[in-house]
Amino acid sequence: MRFLTYRDLDASHVEKQLRKVQEAIERDDFKTPDVKKLAQGNYYRARLDAANRLLLTFVKRNTERGPETACLALEVIHQHAYDKSRFLRGATIDEAKLPVFDVAQATTGATPVRYLHPTRQEFHLLDKVISFDDTQDAVYRTPPPLILVGSAGSGKTALTLQKLREVPGQALYVTLSAYLAQSAAELYGAHGFENPAQEVSFLSFADFLGTIRLPRGREVAFENFRTWMARQPGLKFTDAHQLFEEFRGVLSSSPNGPLSRADYLALGIRQSIYGAGERPTVHELFSRYLKWLDEAGLYDASLVASRYLPVVQPTYDFVVVDEVQDLTAAQLALILRTLRVPGQFLLCGDSNQIVHPNFFSWAAVKTLLWKDPDLAERQAVNVLQANFRNASRVTRVANDLLKVKHARFGSVDRESNFLVQAVTGEPGSVTLLPDEPRVRKHLDEQTRDSTEYAVLVLRDEDRAAARKAFGTPLVFSVHEAKGLEYPGIILHNFISGSRQTYTDIAEGVTPADLQRDELIYARAKDKADKSLEIYKFYVNALYVAVTRAVERVILVESDARHPLLTLLGVELGDEAEQFRGQKASRGDWEREARKLELQGKKEQARDIRRRILQQKEVPWSVWTPAVLAKMQADAQAHPGDVKRARELTDYALLSLNERLLEELAGLKIKPAQSFLRNSEKDRRIQRQAVADKYRKPYEAGNLRTVLADTDRYGVDHRTLENLTPLMLAVEAGHTAMVTALLERGADVTQTDLHGRTPHMLALGRAMRDPHYAGNVLGSLWNGLRPTALDVRVGDRLVRLGHEGAEFYFLSVMLALLPYYTSKLVYPGLTPRDLYERRTGFFVNALQGNLEHFPLNVLSEARRKRSYFNQVLARAEVSSSYTPARRLWQRVKQGYYVLNPDMQVRLKLAPNSEGEWVSVGMLADPLGQGWLTGEGSG
Repeated sequence: MRFLTYRDLDASHVEKQLRKVQEAIERDDFKTPDVKKLAQGNYYRARLDAANRLLLTFVKRNTERGPETACLALEVIHQHAYDKSRFLRGATIDEAKLPVFDVAQATTGATPVRYLHPTRQEFHLLDKVISFDDTQDAVYRTPPPLILVGSAGSGKTALTLQKLREVPGQALYVTLSAYLAQSAAELYGAHGFENPAQEVSFLSFADFLGTIRLPRGREVAFENFRTWMARQPGLKFTDAHQLFEEFRGVLSSSPNGPLSRADYLALGIRQSIYGAGERPTVHELFSRYLKWLDEAGLYDASLVASRYLPVVQPTYDFVVVDEVQDLTAAQLALILRTLRVPGQFLLCGDSNQIVHPNFFSWAAVKTLLWKDPDLAERQAVNVLQANFRNASRVTRVANDLLKVKHARFGSVDRESNFLVQAVTGEPGSVTLLPDEPRVRKHLDEQTRDSTEYAVLVLRDEDRAAARKAFGTPLVFSVHEAKGLEYPGIILHNFISGSRQTYTDIAEGVTPADLQRDELIYARAKDKADKSLEIYKFYVNALYVAVTRAVERVILVESDARHPLLTLLGVELGDEAEQFRGQKASRGDWEREARKLELQGKKEQARDIRRRILQQKEVPWSVWTPAVLAKMQADAQAHPGDVKRARELTDYALLSLNERLLEELAGLKIKPAQSFLRNSEKDRRIQRQAVADKYRKPYEAGNLRTVLADTDRYGVDHRTLENLTPLMLAVEAGHTAMVTALLERGADVTQTDLHGRTPHMLALGRAMRDPHYAGNVLGSLWNGLRPTALDVRVGDRLVRLGHEGAEFYFLSVMLALLPYYTSKLVYPGLTPRDLYERRTGFFVNALQGNLEHFPLNVLSEARRKRSYFNQVLARAEVSSSYTPARRLWQRVKQGYYVLNPDMQVRLKLAPNSEGEWVSVGMLADPLGQGWLTGEGSG
């Protein structure tokens, strides 16, 4: 058996022992190293010596010689300290109870992988095992600056993240897509990875702008633009898609700001999609567009980028720009202006995935970076040609599309002049079927209940016809296709719907043009020919659509004899062929809906929840601030009316809101009066009775009842208390329930009325309960912890990555806010304590029960008082530390006040983006202010 070692494996004190284990396993001897299976996941351990163990896992892949299993060494566990393992998440291991190793079981249960280098013994690890081919490995070892070109499935994002993991200092990963940025953050931090020598920010471009200064209003979207354009007269010479991209990709794209009329008219033939006669009209429309943006409260991200260029400060030691082809020159220039040392960047993308005419080219990027055209021309561009995603037949059609584009229009640029090679070993299929009722019905019956198939169409307006033909909610236009990946893709009239355009594209291309094994660089001879700009969208759209499929592409076309289909060698398949996808469970559809929401594909997610999951609105009146305020007004208008004040009193008891309880007691509400008079023991009994009334299934651990409610109302529905099921499961400390809700896609960024996310609720409970801290928190932490915590300080977005200490500190402060001033929680508080706590935190308040906290929550190095002081000092309002976070202000030694100019995002509804709320309003949502000293606090 092959034996591979993790790139980050530290075996500095056990090299000889590790070598002996390797030699034994390579001769299939698992007895000598005493290999045993652990209960936690697909993990095993081998004995290095009396005190130290080696954590292992097994993977398998299909090769030409048959299945191959490999043993991977992940981590050295010193002194039996399994609780310190990155991978085991604080688990307790009793070695005396480990079962005897079964090699057949290990082989059968091994994790499938798509590729392992045939000879290299080193592997990398993100969320899954990664083995670099020779090209990837060479790029991995090349110092910056780096430009990386790779097709869909080439592993460029994985390679980029591995490279990012090793750079010191302040680092930035930025891309246009918010979903890609979040996914990259999750991959980067998989299995608890941290690099203490760096801080990394993962940002969408919109969020990146916000870290400089939050733009006013919303970013303009195509739907906004199309509505505006419909009101403009005399536009028969163009369509909305082309005009929108001309505005964004040409007129707004310069780092110097919007193009003047003279500069626009002077552009070269290939620098605009419009001819000389049309450009004056286009620029006049652009002027109207700029005025409309201001009136509508919208902004163009490229224009904002050009305005920010003079004021942005160097902040980062290293920058990664992913999917760079989606950005304009102004946006890229702004990102690179944040580098402390020019040249410390990695850019990656694929111009063949551009589905709009934005005139991107790698040559233009290099000229922007190096200014001197000759110098730019000599800069190396690294090309990844291996495809680890798509099956071989899918890859063959994708390559043939590139050959058609090359033969018809010439090369876009030297850097995009390549074909890809499938390495997965799976053949896959590309099938053509006629667009006829019986065929659609047959195909629909096999795919509508599966999350393994999605339907793609060319334009947004084509989705209606596809939805009539297919029952799946997974119907997307190609503009929505970026980021999608499914085992099977159905293309519905993708070619036939634009029959003449695709006929023009195929014109003059012969089967001989598709026999080449490589693309020869050659630009189109006629510079005045705008065919590439006009038709590039259609070729690239089909390329993107095909490459969304891992295994199978099905083209359902009304024109089954279209010349492009003939040219690509896609032949009619058997109409009775079975394409059946595995029927998805409710949990599968829940996760699919959540994934699509994160990608911004909310229409499809809503369709899943409405039609597939048939979820309903909750039938109770949730305790929103408005509802609670009405209850409060009713209680004041009808003093002594216990029935009217019952729910408000329950809220006050459950939230331990001392101010509200005193108010209710003053209104002669007896439950409030008795609670305030009671002993501590009787208060607990009274409060528990109220908790049982609202939280019984959670307190009792009744998973079936809880999941039944999520089936009816959604996994993130709000209970009467305005809490999600995940929040209540976290408060109750039921690990199995938390795990089940997370598996269904529960949103870890939702907040309660006090702005606390589930991970903050876990921290707050742990700081009050030593048992919870020592026995529950560790197993929940990695699943609950969001990738980052966003706050707004003044007019700037501050993103605190989960690996940074400020993330933990602020999370603890926000977790404690509702309780920190309450004598009901801390009965020993003196009047002086209450006054001081009303306005801030002592350092020791942030260390409650810390000795019981597991190491996967806070490492040993971060528990020292000196480290606490260091982190608190660098995030002060007056700190000169870069980046300046300005989260709190030191009032006196060891005592800090949260920055009153800071806001937290309150997310009180499923799938909402939330709203910014001042931290001064978080302690008591019905109070009159907190940090300002107003109200009772």
